[in-house]
Amino acid sequence: MSTLKIAIQKSGRLNTDSLNLLKECGIKISNGKDQLKVTASNFPVELYYLRNSDIPQYIEDGVVDAGIIGENTILEKGKNIKSVKKLGFSKCRVSLAVTKDIEDVSLSYFQGKKIATSYPNTLKQFLKRNDIQADTHIISGSVEIAPNIGLADAVCDIVSSGSTLFKNGLKEAQIIMESEAVLATSMKLPKAQSGILDQLLFRIQAVLRAQSTKYILLNVPNEKIEEVSKILPVLKSPTILPLVEKGWSSLHSVIDEEQFWNVLDQLRNAGAEDILIVPIDKMISNK
Repeated sequence: MSTLKIAIQKSGRLNTDSLNLLKECGIKISNGKDQLKVTASNFPVELYYLRNSDIPQYIEDGVVDAGIIGENTILEKGKNIKSVKKLGFSKCRVSLAVTKDIEDVSLSYFQGKKIATSYPNTLKQFLKRNDIQADTHIISGSVEIAPNIGLADAVCDIVSSGSTLFKNGLKEAQIIMESEAVLATSMKLPKAQSGILDQLLFRIQAVLRAQSTKYILLNVPNEKIEEVSKILPVLKSPTILPLVEKGWSSLHSVIDEEQFWNVLDQLRNAGAEDILIVPIDKMISNK
């Protein structure tokens, strides 16, 4: 029986988030201590636990069919693989940072400067696009210390909250790229594995859509149903159930979580009452 071989980070936050996503997709993984390969018990998937920086090469070589990895790592490694789905977690930025006393944070500041980084290829491409000549110092460890010991004028590194930069007396100056975890695959995925991938993507989409939407229930005067329905455009049409009280109905729909607070006043002004918001576990769509 064919299986889809997926590489994930051996340890760290990306590992945890990847396993949580697969669990939400109904895939059962039993992690044995120090195991580097695990087979799911209820879905044709094998997980390979690898170093994050090695995953693109394993995908390109066909050792694994797919991998969950940051977009920034794909760009840095420059391998011939493709991103097929953004996963919404492990969001970060690859940015240029300088010491807090530097007032000029424009691109021109970096002309002729020394920049320390663990992402030399990403930095090189950025500098080339912007016609900036700078010296690159490749550091495999914590690059934030480089300006404080006189090794570099700036750094190019991953930024999430910015707290690490702050603690080292640095500030973000230029964002090179936004990044998040993606499901990436080989450019030449066999037909059997492509079918399994489609099944997995269907499940992932159901999980991700549920995370970004909420189930909404509200009571509405019958003459206001059409007006309220137009404010909740996520589904084709809401479910409408008559209440015991004459002239009123209960309207059920879904709404993008980020939109709710923006449209709350509109709903109330349109006559909606007793509004309830309920989490959704999975959301299936044929789109």
